Amino acid sequence: MKIGVLSDTHDNLDNVLTVLEILRQRGIETVIHCGDLTDFTMISHFSGFRLIYLIGNMDVATGTIRKRVEQMREDNFAGLVYQGKLDGRMVAATHSHLEGKVMELVQEKRFDWIFHGHTHEKRDETVRETRIVNPGALGGLVRGPRSFCIVDLTAGEVEFIELKSSRR
Repeated sequence: MKIGVLSDTHDNLDNVLTVLEILRQRGIETVIHCGDLTDFTMISHFSGFRLIYLIGNMDVATGTIRKRVEQMREDNFAGLVYQGKLDGRMVAATHSHLEGKVMELVQEKRFDWIFHGHTHEKRDETVRETRIVNPGALGGLVRGPRSFCIVDLTAGEVEFIELKSSRR
């Protein structure tokens, strides 16, 4: 099973739309967004995907975000930490603004994959047999490439994709 993983979009609608089109073209149906969409009105663009949304420190109207995500599909999720099975693999996700949360999840020794955002830096490493991935950022003020990733949970492959669009 391949999933799309993105984070820190910070209201960059152009990049969100570009990424979602790439995911549709690749036949990807599940998206993990590791937080900081910031504007709840952008949630509607994720219609048609199963969405696992992690609340970030820059997200406003978190109650509205949760409600909208959960109304879109019965199997959607919105919260601070996701823990569940995808394609037979134990997966956790968080924005990672909660101090020490990623390492706390690693120490549980239950997860094959942990996804997070917040730092705006791409990451793909294995710690204590748990694969930790940060897709990078699609928006925000930090200069540098904008990126997301496509993860094949079964094959254990991570493909980072950089966008050439705006730096906003």
